[in-house]
Formats: sequence, C-alpha cells, structure tokens
Amino acid sequence: MIRRLWAQAASVEETLALWAASLREVKKRIRPLFGQERVARNAGLFLEGLLGDEQRKTGWMRAEAAGDPGPWRQQAILGRSDWDADALRDIVRDYVMEHLADDDAVLVIDETGFLKQGKASCGVARQYTGSAGKITNCQIGVFATYVSRHGHAFIDRALYLPKEWTDDPDRLEATYVPADVGFATKPKLATRMIARAIAASVPFNWVAGDTVYGVGDLEQQLRRAGKGYVLGVNSAHVFRSWGKRPPVAGTAAELARTRRPSDWKRLSAGAGTKGPRLHDWCYLELADLDAEEFNSVDQGLWTRGLLIRRRIADDDLAFFSTWCPAGTSIETLVAVEGHRWAIEDSFETAKNEFGLDHNESRSWHGW
Repeated sequence: MIRRLWAQAASVEETLALWAASLREVKKRIRPLFGQERVARNAGLFLEGLLGDEQRKTGWMRAEAAGDPGPWRQQAILGRSDWDADALRDIVRDYVMEHLADDDAVLVIDETGFLKQGKASCGVARQYTGSAGKITNCQIGVFATYVSRHGHAFIDRALYLPKEWTDDPDRLEATYVPADVGFATKPKLATRMIARAIAASVPFNWVAGDTVYGVGDLEQQLRRAGKGYVLGVNSAHVFRSWGKRPPVAGTAAELARTRRPSDWKRLSAGAGTKGPRLHDWCYLELADLDAEEFNSVDQGLWTRGLLIRRRIADDDLAFFSTWCPAGTSIETLVAVEGHRWAIEDSFETAKNEFGLDHNESRSWHGW
C-alpha cells in the first residue's frame, strides 16, 4: 500500500512538472506577438488566470489571481489592437497539429452563443442560439474543432456580424471592426475556416456540420478539395438519384418513409457518458461521380448520398448529405457524424472551465 501511494505521488509530481513545462513552452511561442515585455508578461498571467480554478474568469477574478490591484491590465490585453489575434489563432492551430494530427481526422464546424446585455458589444443582436434554445440578445461565434483519434481541440473561430451591424458604419467604427470586414453568412465563415486549414496543410479527410452548413458553397468547396463530408440538412431538402442507381426522388422526409425495416441498421455514433450512442441508421447511395470532375488531383469514383438517423426512443429523424469515396461503409459515415459531439464537448469545457463566455470586452479585437 505504501509503495503504491509513493508511486501515485510520483506520478502526480511528474504530471505537474510536465504541465508546467508545457505552459512555459506555450508562453515562449506567443511571446513574439507582444512588442513589450510587460504586455507579454500580462498575457502570460491572463493565460494562467484562464487555467486557474476560479469559477468566473472575469477581469476582476483574473486580476486577483495575478496579484493585480484591479482588472485594468487584464482588460488591456483584450482591448489592445496592437497584437495580432489571428497570428495567435495560427499558433494554436500549429500546436494542436503537433499533438493531434492524423490523416483521417474530421474537421467539425458549429456555432455557439454568448449571452449579452445591451447593444454595445461587437456583433450583439437578438438572434437564435442553441446555447439558450431561443432567440435572445447574444453574440454568435462560428468555430472549427479538429477531431482525431488522439483527441480534439479548437483551431479556428469567427465572430458573426448580423446585417444590422454591417449596415451601420458607426457601430462598426465604435467597436474597431476592420474596414475590410463585411457581412458574411455563417456558412461563408465556415468556408473561410476550411480554406485556412487547407492552406496550412492541416491533415483531415472529413468535414461534419449541422443543418446550418449542409448545402451550397461549402459542399462544392469540399468536393473540389477532395474532402468527404457528412453535413446536416433539413427534412424538406430534395434528393435525387442518377446514373446507374435505382430512381429515387423526393424530400429527405419522404425518402425516409419509403425505407423498409430491413434498410435500417442499429449502430453507435461513438461512446457517450452513458455508453454507446446508439441510433438506427439508413444510407441511400444516390450517384457515383468521377472525382476528376471536381479536382485534378483525386481519381476514382466518389458517392453522393443521404444518411438518415432515427432516434430509438421516439423515432425522431435527422438527415445528412454525404460525399465519400465509393465503397465507403455506413459504419464509417456514422462514425464521422458521431465526431460532431466533440465540438459540443469543446464548447462545454471552454465555457465551464476556461471562461469562453466570460469575455467582458466589447471590441472586435477583444472578442
């Protein structure tokens, strides 16, 4: 027993030493972003405050953890526009790749809301957010999470600006929004994130997302890039087969009603907190297309399809547009769709543990 306790203590000490060394390395990497040593030091203290055990990561709480008499130094880190937040994003992405990179990884796109009071915070408006399950006063951020067999982490983010903001130059100027930032839909923000990941040679084979991102330019972008996808669509989305496939045409909901009991397969979308996340699934292959039609690098047939998920408890249906190499199994597509849970886990952890929604800054740069 004593021997085992000593071993556990040694393990804890080794873990803490490794953690401290990793944190020093991160601070070293971000140091070039800050022109002055005192600003870099405050940025390091800011980071330590986010990693601390305070339940709220407000400026006052971070200041207390840093030993400051007030929140001004902590708030100045967010308020300053003389360091490059996008360069920090790229440092984070490169760090994630060093630890989690895998060719079969899935890039998951989703959004989350930040509840706000008033009208001054950049991008705030009355809009729907799944975080609250209703239309409310909030900011919306679109995020990309990298998910591989090694783990998952955020690698990109973008603040969504509603038209009421982009059509109001005074509000944009008051929150220091760069002059070249105009209105962009959430799917457009997602295509930019995917383009940045591809340009940075981030290894991934798949993209997953919900119904906000399931149709349009994003699909074409991924086909041209030779990436597979499992993207949510609504029940009214129309699907048609062509080529050598049996004739099929109709909305996703209509096609689901034509499926026989033998067409469904009970599969797990991954492990959950209460065990395997089991649902009934059905997959319709609609067409085989030559990859060379979309890009000159990939060769061979790729399959356009419809994946349907049926909840066991109440038969509730969800629908997904798919694009994958011919011969891809339904098990693989279900596993890709199941990776979407990782971004929800990222949101929950970042908000509950690291103050993602405790941001007090009103500016574009601060967000």
